[in-house]
Amino acid sequence: MDLLTFLSSSLSALDKDIAREFAAAWSVQHVVKGCCLAAQGEPDPMEHIILDGRAASQISDLDGRAVCVGFHAGPCVVTPNIVRTRNGTSLVSIDAVTDVLVAQMDNRALIELMLVSEPIREWANGIMQQEQVRKADREWCLAALGGADRLAWFRRAFPRHEDFFGHYLIASYLGMTPVTLSRLRGAERNTTLD
Repeated sequence: MDLLTFLSSSLSALDKDIAREFAAAWSVQHVVKGCCLAAQGEPDPMEHIILDGRAASQISDLDGRAVCVGFHAGPCVVTPNIVRTRNGTSLVSIDAVTDVLVAQMDNRALIELMLVSEPIREWANGIMQQEQVRKADREWCLAALGGADRLAWFRRAFPRHEDFFGHYLIASYLGMTPVTLSRLRGAERNTTLD
């Protein structure tokens, strides 16, 4: 999807003229599978919109164990910079799971546009609200549900993602091991065959 179409057709759609001006402020580039859009612990001043392709956000501990904290299947806005950075440093790594077409803008430039344009401010605030809801839903899932119910919640929340992302990422996102996820999926198949 091209950026102008995305900005003028998303949930917080912008007027065509404003969308056209806003789209001109972003730069679009191709990122190949396996490359980082942002690296944990490194400076990250950018906002990202995945126009095509898929990426995942992960947090790694000191031993290199990674936990998936977000999925980004284009077209979508990646978690806003203010949520995923502290003092300009990325708290997460955002890795391209496939080749991606990504639009990027410096977060300070976005803030400046938000200050002078109410429609852009409303668009950005809508994105932030969606992200807060998404994070709260995941926290609730992890705290309140057992394994099978977490998988059912995931399928309702992200109906296509089980086919789009590696099961090790999904297991990590759901707070379980890949073996546990495999067993849950296997138990479902066995129940279906009975």
